[in-house]
Amino acid sequence: MTVRVPVYDTGMLIGLADRKAKLLRLHAGLREAPHRPVVLGPVLAQVWRPHPATVHAVAGVLKDCTVPQARSSPPAIRPVKAGQTTCIVCATAPDLTEWQRIGTALGTARLPAKKRPDAVDALVALAAARHGSAVIFTSDPDDLAGYVAALGAQDVHVVQV
Repeated sequence: MTVRVPVYDTGMLIGLADRKAKLLRLHAGLREAPHRPVVLGPVLAQVWRPHPATVHAVAGVLKDCTVPQARSSPPAIRPVKAGQTTCIVCATAPDLTEWQRIGTALGTARLPAKKRPDAVDALVALAAARHGSAVIFTSDPDDLAGYVAALGAQDVHVVQV
């Protein structure tokens, strides 16, 4: 059985901050997954606002997630009984070729009518593609599916929340 890496986009994080019951149950169910849900820094920046309710809700969610390469973030892989494991994808930044892939995806993705290219969505799709077996939780499944297809990611699933 393949364990998929959960990747949250902005819509998922907003839904969790808004305390939507379905999303809170989904998030709680992922607390046992070996790899913590991935919240990219730009996704966090899109959601974070200096309102106490937002800060409290998002900070609570982030305790169960990893923000790749953020020094104060929990590690991507949950502790195991023996040894220490690390997610190499979460520990390394995209290289120049991957940033170019994002630019290519922005220019070639088939997006819904009247949608404009979104670099954060393309970055979320790349993060999922880099993990290989991943699932993106999003409120914009058509957008993310377009970027996943443009990147040629084979084992990335997009789930609407």
